[in-house]
Amino acid sequence: MTIREALKLAEEILLDAGVPDARLDAEYLLAGVLDAPRLLVVASGETPLTDARAEQFFTLVARRQSREPLQYILGTQPFMGCSFCVDERVLIPRQDTETLCEQALLNAPEQGAVLDLCTGSGALAVVIKKAMPALLVCASDVSEAALSLAQKNAKENGADIDFRQGDLFEPFQNERFDMIVSNPPYIPTGELATLQEEVRREPSLALDGGEDGLSFYRRIAREAPAHLKENGALLLEIGCDQAQAVFNLLTDAGFSGLQVVRDTAGRDRVVIAWNH
Repeated sequence: MTIREALKLAEEILLDAGVPDARLDAEYLLAGVLDAPRLLVVASGETPLTDARAEQFFTLVARRQSREPLQYILGTQPFMGCSFCVDERVLIPRQDTETLCEQALLNAPEQGAVLDLCTGSGALAVVIKKAMPALLVCASDVSEAALSLAQKNAKENGADIDFRQGDLFEPFQNERFDMIVSNPPYIPTGELATLQEEVRREPSLALDGGEDGLSFYRRIAREAPAHLKENGALLLEIGCDQAQAVFNLLTDAGFSGLQVVRDTAGRDRVVIAWNH
């Protein structure tokens, strides 16, 4: 079987399973098996696959056929120029969250302390630390399993981060930061069952934002002022229809200078507030 034949068969299998981007996913899977760039693999269509490589490839195709996320199968996901290990312990870093990361880098002080709440894979904390090494970066998550993977990602990316396990601000009693960033769970509980099959394979702990999707924003708005220095910034990723609700929560909590930042698709994605 040649590379071209293997890709065609894999594409048909994935299409029959309703997998989005079936051809592209097949190419990425085979590139992973061959440990070669995807475009080079595609350009080598007449090259034969050994039986061992073909078996390995179609084993991965079967996993994707079951709607396991491509990133979990490959074990990695790029984010802001870095590579992160991902598996079922953590939410997969998405391009949407790059907007939050970019705004954090634009608003962070050159020196000081930054906290990443609900860190998951550690992507935000790692990128911030690598871009601004003088910052003290702390990160927390309620999931011990997620933190284990985040610590691995920090080590592999050469980022020195203070990780702590606990529920939101619980591990940071009497500590204050110049900036707090968070991509908290914000999907309403009732909508979880309607999500794409691949997303439903990600940890519900990282997705479920309570009945209206705002549970974590209420807690963060209430608790963050005690953990922000004067003139400190709070940056939150939001769902595309949550800007006004989160804006109101933060205003009622005494934050000022609020602004909403849109992502590259033009959707409301980040709310920035200041502890003046």
